[in-house]
Amino acid sequence: MMWRTIGSLGPAVEKVLPTLIYVMQCWPLCRVFTSDGAYKEVFALAATLAVWVIVQVPECHEAMSLYSSHLFVALLFHVVITTQQTPPEELANFWRACREEHRLPSDPNRFAVQALKSLLFQLRCDNEVMAMERKHGWDGLLCAQTQHYAMGLLAREMRRVLIPLCSHIALHLLQLLSIHEPRWDLPFLAFFVEVLECLDFTKCGDSVHEIASRHLQSECRERRRLALRGLVVLSKDPLMARRICSLSQNLLELLGDAEGDVVFLTLRVFTNLLQNKNILVSSRTAPKLAEALLPLFDHDNGHVEVLSLDLFFKVMQLSADEAKKPLEKILSQSLLPLFLHCHDENRRVAKASRETLLRVTDFLKRRNLKQLVKKEQLLTFAKCLLQENRSRAAELLRQALPYLESPQEPLREAAIRFIGMAGQHLRGQQEELQLMCNEAARSVPQGMEDAASSVGPQLAALPEHRWELIWEALSAGAI
Repeated sequence: MMWRTIGSLGPAVEKVLPTLIYVMQCWPLCRVFTSDGAYKEVFALAATLAVWVIVQVPECHEAMSLYSSHLFVALLFHVVITTQQTPPEELANFWRACREEHRLPSDPNRFAVQALKSLLFQLRCDNEVMAMERKHGWDGLLCAQTQHYAMGLLAREMRRVLIPLCSHIALHLLQLLSIHEPRWDLPFLAFFVEVLECLDFTKCGDSVHEIASRHLQSECRERRRLALRGLVVLSKDPLMARRICSLSQNLLELLGDAEGDVVFLTLRVFTNLLQNKNILVSSRTAPKLAEALLPLFDHDNGHVEVLSLDLFFKVMQLSADEAKKPLEKILSQSLLPLFLHCHDENRRVAKASRETLLRVTDFLKRRNLKQLVKKEQLLTFAKCLLQENRSRAAELLRQALPYLESPQEPLREAAIRFIGMAGQHLRGQQEELQLMCNEAARSVPQGMEDAASSVGPQLAALPEHRWELIWEALSAGAI
């Protein structure tokens, strides 16, 4: 009765809510007790119960709107804590009494979600509540393993129509995330990343950068992924882009990650940074970045391939003058992969490879190769590449070998043709050929032993599933 009466009096609500919110968020960040020594968890849940009673009173709408963002974050906090922490006995006893008196849900976290829904209904967010229901988002909030996904979903639903509210929520979450509580921060980080673009970075850019940097170096894969998603947003802002450059080394390491989505997000961050006209790639970063991008040309994710090719192109364009010399060796190593990917079945990859190949040949001042690419005379390009690099024929041949394993037939065929041409340059160089065969060696398929011995001991142990391809290629040249 007392809380309902307070809820019907606007000025009283405005005085009471800040204290209730403070109590709700003090668990478990600091010790809070009642005058009789009751546990802080009980105190915090009692405050949430009081808020829930007040929210039911129609007259409290104006006061609730005033504190809506702060109250929303406090309720989010309560959902997270009551879901992820096993309630102590005192809390269980307290909640059992509340449940019997008010006919409330069996678990405190379900009650916290119920209070959150009541607040959203009070704020006329009926559509957002129902959208979460259809997508099973509320159920996701009640499970520790899926809570951060559900938080992201809730943020996306709210961001569509509640940008001013989301802006205030983002500021409150920024304060919460600035406190080092790794046990609790993942769900809040998931919500924060979705509403990040609502912030004014001129006012809070340093704090946002610190949080992103900290989580980017986390051992938790999901925190790193969320940090990268945040950096994708931040890197679009000119002011923040310059700050993010300090994270280049951490980002470079993530380009070698086994997860395609992590690599994709990292590439997007670098791409956004290089779209800033005031940023050049330093002489220290350019060769490292180009070298890290080279293996991504063969990534099994087409989007990663295209982004890596585009970024490779930009590195050449935007490198500082002192970075051009260190880049030359890596760009020379890219000629063959780019040539082979001009045959890619993915048209976007093939087009990006051709455009990048043109840029590389221009950068290296290889005008004859550039003209052949322009005229799309790729077979002649391969012959000319080998002719101009006779001393590197064995190296180029080794570089082509992995493409015999490509799932794409056009790439395999291009690799076979190139290996055949490279074999011609290795005639009489049995030592080089022996080394190449040793690198590729596994075992001769059954029934092929005689054929292997007839062409020399150096072909006695080629990969079983690619014997025919390598035989076909080398027999045209070195054998």
